[in-house]
Formats: sequence, structure tokens, C-alpha cells
Amino acid sequence: MTGTTVAVLRRSLDLLLAKDMRAYLALWHRDAVAEFPFAPPGAPRRLDGITAITAYLIDYPDKLDIAEISALTVHETADPAVVVAEFTATGKVVATGKPYEISYIAVVTVADDKITHYRDYWNPMVVIETLGDNQLGGTTTGATR
Repeated sequence: MTGTTVAVLRRSLDLLLAKDMRAYLALWHRDAVAEFPFAPPGAPRRLDGITAITAYLIDYPDKLDIAEISALTVHETADPAVVVAEFTATGKVVATGKPYEISYIAVVTVADDKITHYRDYWNPMVVIETLGDNQLGGTTTGATR
């Protein structure tokens, strides 16, 4: 399963770079959970189900133009359905042209070639500084999020 898990993770990052949010969201299981343990007040800490995840992520490319995902390191775990990914997303804020660069750690669980759980660790202070408080509702994940 680890090979499949890594492949789904890599595919998700490729789709984010391609700004193909429909295909990206098709990688998620209908009952998936996305968690953001470091989310500041006003930003969601947990999204349950594809409807909530879609609402949160569908407009991601309209807010952030991610041009590169670099420094990708994938760590396999004792559970072949789970990987830990470290990466940096670089791009710009669409509304302002301001540079965007943030490092992420994501714990990704995959079953039947679908993301079932995504725990996204990012620095909220960088996001607030770059995007402002009013943008925290739907653009903070790298993800893949």
C-alpha cells in the first residue's frame, strides 16, 4: 500500500500545481477528514467529508498561485496506508502579487487510492502575514493543503 499512498500524494501535489482542483478533489474519499491542528481562531481546524473539503479548497487557485512545490521528502511509516510529507510551496497571492512561501508537514492516509485523512501542519503566522486574517477561511492548506 505504501507505493500507492506515495503515488496518490504525488498525484495530489501535481494536480495542485496544475490548478486542477476538480481532479485534485476527486482524489479524496467522500468521507475524508482534513485537519489543521495549528489553525488560528477563525480558520477551520477540521473538515468532515468531501462537501466541506470541496467548499474549502475549490477556489484555492483564485487566491494562491502556487508555482512550485520543492524540498519534497516523503517518509513512510509503520502503517503502509500512511505517509508523512515535508514540502515547501512557493508562489504568489493572486489578489496582491505578494510572494507566498510556506513549508508544510502533512500526514496523509490513503485507502482504495483515495485520501481518507489529511492532517496539515503549517505556520499560521506566515499565512496571516501573507494573506491577512480575512483569507483564513479557505486558503490555508497546502494540499493539500
